[in-house]
Amino acid sequence: MAILGHTLLALSLVALVLCYPNPPTCYTKVLSMARDLTHQAAMIKMEPETRHCMAHIPHLYLDVHNACIIPKMRQYVFLVDGLRELRCAYTRKVRVVGLAVRQLHMIMSQRCHGELVFTTDDCRALDRPPMSWSRK
Repeated sequence: MAILGHTLLALSLVALVLCYPNPPTCYTKVLSMARDLTHQAAMIKMEPETRHCMAHIPHLYLDVHNACIIPKMRQYVFLVDGLRELRCAYTRKVRVVGLAVRQLHMIMSQRCHGELVFTTDDCRALDRPPMSWSRK
């Protein structure tokens, strides 16, 4: 009876371990954050309450494979921080995007520094949407 109990316990533990996915790597975390931030930044540029003051801020297209992403994020955070004199800078969505870009910058430059591989250094590519977006 004890053997059956141990076998059932072992099988339930194996099933429990198999149902949890692998923990995300630094690369997958950065990739998913960059996709989310690109979408969120586009949304706050279109929303009526933030459209006016976000008009002079460039679009944010984050490609984690581009070496220019670090200075691009630094510039974006600087511009969002400069919105303090405008009313929309204090909206929750603008603050969330600014803080998230700052967090992604910190993750990429400090925590994931050795894991990321940049395949291009075309800084102008970060100023326009990816080709795959134009087909949608």
